[in-house]
Amino acid sequence: MTTTARDTDGRGVGGRGVDSPGRAAIEARTLRSDRWWLPPLATTVGLLIFIGYATVRTFQQKYFFADERYLTPFYSPCVSLGCASEPGAAHFGMFLPDHPLIPYAALSLPFLLLFRLTCYYYRKAYYRSFALAPAACAVPEPHATYHGETRFPLVLQNVHRYFFYAALVIAVINTYDAIVAFRHPTDGFVVGVGNLVLLVNVVLLWCYTASCHSCRHVMGGRLTHFSKHPVRYRLWTWVSALNTRHATFAWITLGTLILTDLYVALVASGTITDLRLVG
Repeated sequence: MTTTARDTDGRGVGGRGVDSPGRAAIEARTLRSDRWWLPPLATTVGLLIFIGYATVRTFQQKYFFADERYLTPFYSPCVSLGCASEPGAAHFGMFLPDHPLIPYAALSLPFLLLFRLTCYYYRKAYYRSFALAPAACAVPEPHATYHGETRFPLVLQNVHRYFFYAALVIAVINTYDAIVAFRHPTDGFVVGVGNLVLLVNVVLLWCYTASCHSCRHVMGGRLTHFSKHPVRYRLWTWVSALNTRHATFAWITLGTLILTDLYVALVASGTITDLRLVG
């Protein structure tokens, strides 16, 4: 019978985690009898749904501007020459080439993608779901070695704080889009269901951005004495309260982004009519 190298405790040489020397030699991958695979599976499905929808809509390049004032966040800021089809959507000019493989909002989408990709919560989410590192507590990961975020490419996760600043700028732009949407080119000040949809979405985006761990660090991470900085301490306490719900806002905003874009697309395509509440 062929045997593998064993250490004095009977475990595989070089084992890690539950397979490390000193642990009981159990052949089963895990003794957990509950459905531990459901959370990583649900996370995988949820993220794939968002990635699939966002990819299709980003490169569809139509139905992004409705009622001459609603701009979907997936196309904001609309700076492609292709935005000429909806000139009211180009609030900051048009200077990127119009090409099927270049998103109309190519100026912002890469930063938003990297902001979420390097987010502390999303790292946990996709490490456990896609990379199974680890899939669940007491369930060993399938990788033989793990070096954390100290080597390429995972070392790039450490630039998250810089993408946070870019996300702040984009959040301001999304806020501007929501505000200017209250004015119709011919009817003046109006309030429709679309305005409420854009407004709720941007408020939740601010909650997600402000609850970021990097934002909390900016507020008070380098302070030695809170008593000497009462304003920053107060901001730090507010952000800390939001930070406890960062994961919740991460998922909620994925949903509101899809719903907001879907609403704008349905109105723009004429599938539904925006209900006006004022004006």
